[in-house]
Amino acid sequence: MVLRDADPVEVGGYLIEDRLGSGGMGVVYLARSASGRRLAVKVVHDQYADDDEFRTRFRRELTAARQVSGAFTAPVVDADADAGRPWMATLYIPGQNLTHHVGEHGPLPPAELRDLAAGLAEALRDIHRAGVVHRDLKPANVMLAEDGPRVIDFGISRATEFGPSDALTQTGRVMGTPPFMSPEQFSAPQDVGPAADVFSLGAVLTFAATGRGPFDGASPYETAVRVVEGDPDLTDVPAELAGVIRRCLAKRPGDRPTAHDLLTLVGERGTPPERRSADRLSDPAAPDWPDSDTVLRADRVPAPRPGPELASEPASEPSAAPAGDRRRRRRRLLGWGAAAVALAAVASGLLSLRSDGEQGSTAAAEEPVAASDLPSGWQPWRTKAEGDSEGFGEPLDCETTRKTLVCAGSDLMGAGWNLADGRGAWSRPVQSAEGDGGHSDRGAVLGLHRGNVLVYGEEPENPGSGSPSRALLLSLDAVTGKEKWRTVTGKGGWALSPTPDNTAVVPEGVIARYGDYAESYALLDPDDGRVRWKRPMPAGANQTLEAAAGAAYWLVEHEPNTKSVSTDVVRLDPATGEARWTVGITGTLRLLGESDGRLVLADSSQEEPALVLLDPETRAVTRTVLSPAPAEGFRSYLAGDTVYLTWESGTLRAYSPLTGRRAWENNSTVEHPGPPAVSATRVYVASRSGRLAAMDRRTGEITASRPGFDDAGRGVSLSVPGPRPLLVGDALYVSYGDRSVYTVDVNRL
Repeated sequence: MVLRDADPVEVGGYLIEDRLGSGGMGVVYLARSASGRRLAVKVVHDQYADDDEFRTRFRRELTAARQVSGAFTAPVVDADADAGRPWMATLYIPGQNLTHHVGEHGPLPPAELRDLAAGLAEALRDIHRAGVVHRDLKPANVMLAEDGPRVIDFGISRATEFGPSDALTQTGRVMGTPPFMSPEQFSAPQDVGPAADVFSLGAVLTFAATGRGPFDGASPYETAVRVVEGDPDLTDVPAELAGVIRRCLAKRPGDRPTAHDLLTLVGERGTPPERRSADRLSDPAAPDWPDSDTVLRADRVPAPRPGPELASEPASEPSAAPAGDRRRRRRRLLGWGAAAVALAAVASGLLSLRSDGEQGSTAAAEEPVAASDLPSGWQPWRTKAEGDSEGFGEPLDCETTRKTLVCAGSDLMGAGWNLADGRGAWSRPVQSAEGDGGHSDRGAVLGLHRGNVLVYGEEPENPGSGSPSRALLLSLDAVTGKEKWRTVTGKGGWALSPTPDNTAVVPEGVIARYGDYAESYALLDPDDGRVRWKRPMPAGANQTLEAAAGAAYWLVEHEPNTKSVSTDVVRLDPATGEARWTVGITGTLRLLGESDGRLVLADSSQEEPALVLLDPETRAVTRTVLSPAPAEGFRSYLAGDTVYLTWESGTLRAYSPLTGRRAWENNSTVEHPGPPAVSATRVYVASRSGRLAAMDRRTGEITASRPGFDDAGRGVSLSVPGPRPLLVGDALYVSYGDRSVYTVDVNRL
């Protein structure tokens, strides 16, 4: 990774040469000592330097790592827990981690698998003899070095001498990675001992043998239930090791072998195999950058294009996966009552001292670039719509058709560019007009229909006469910008332009506020713009027209008094405009979208911010309070099946709409991030300056980023939330500054 201007020149007297990775807790650098020795230096972020508990845990990590022999780990060379930004330097070990090796070469053959089992058992024996429990043994923490496997990252280890009385294990934090955690880590984390590492070893060996974990589920929560209650799936595990692995995966800690016993068990299977080929398992000349995880993470070999689930693999997005992983389908979580404690623990878990790349802070080269899925003839491009904006440079509102990127914004009714090369641009300005009222000088893309883009605008009723304006809804050819039809939705100062707040595009057409006094709403035919029906506005203090999953809804707010606010959610019949049903819900609600067949609404009117789920078929309402409660000043979005909260500082927090519990939190490093875009594996956020960050969809760790542009524009308010990036295959389109746009290949960020 490329060093940034803000990165230090040296840490503790060690010269910084490269950036290995960064995450929510810190940054890992490649450094060199005065004698030329290469080191991996972990430096924590400023915001944690004043956290006394954090420093205590950091000192514990140092103590644990120093107690263990360097023969089986990355030995600590130097550290300073009392520095302004605490740091730790370990020996740099070239090689791949197990996650990336299996992803690149496939499961290990039986002989190499047995060799790995013996090496890890030997490492655990050494770790446990030092009085340390690792507590996060997983493929990403197993480095395949030339001289055998190394266990790295003692960020959440606990010296056994502290025991259950240790206050820092009583904070309610569940730490680890669900597919490789032991049952006791969910049910009684304060009682975790060496046997938990043996259980994790069994899960790691299953992954090495099959490319999947023994308890993998459709989500981290289902995985947790399977770890606690289910039987391991050891299909395709070689018979000679299946029995040993099954003993490691026993539910009761006392039924598992010790690390010393494992060495005997593995030795009984036959004579020691030949050492693995160093060229195959580790290539120091061109090492791969290992994976990294925090909490709620399933270390899986990534599928080329998995479905939009939270539990998808980061980093090398299009990498190959085992057929079993590709066939994996999402399932509803079963056994809720029996596993409530385990699920609550996982959902609220935190992981201390993690950073992107720490898991293998010993491998310091760029990821291999996979083949990209890009529009035909695509090449990187950057452009700007014609004209100048008199506004504050709010983000362009963009959508894509099969060939065209279409955007609208301040003083811009619409503009279009070819997806591949940015050529063939057209633009139409918003026509200025005199008069007051509800008209807008900001355009927006309302929707798409058969290769046409639906936008709104305004124009003087009699150009040049100074007459009041009239509100318009237009259909434009996405490729040429040619007008297909236009409909006047209202005239004069009291009419409302058909903006996104009062317009919903559904398969039957466009439902928009209508009339000179915005007293009605109407359905416009998408092919010719004709009014098909018209209905009077619903009564209420505030009304918002929304669309989700192809249906239109009115959100009608009522305020009988300041202590009791309620919102009617009204589903419209597109054939008549009448209400199909109405559900009254306490609170001031905003529709975020639809997930798993239910509407997801946000309620921030109460003391405890909450999510409301509404089933359109049964009209059942479920309210889940966000846990932990977010600080004020956030914006909420639904992307995929996750609710994301953003703050001006760049912080993102991911919540499950099903449980209301936090999955992860991290600072994106993007100032004033806008709505996120998600792929199967990543979350993308951007700022008004064009700065972009890619974050692991499952863990929130930053996997890639790029800086903004100097030509973001004078007078542009960079404090305005950024745009929503758009993905077309692996091509990402981002607007920035004053009506500018650029595109990048996400595999080459």
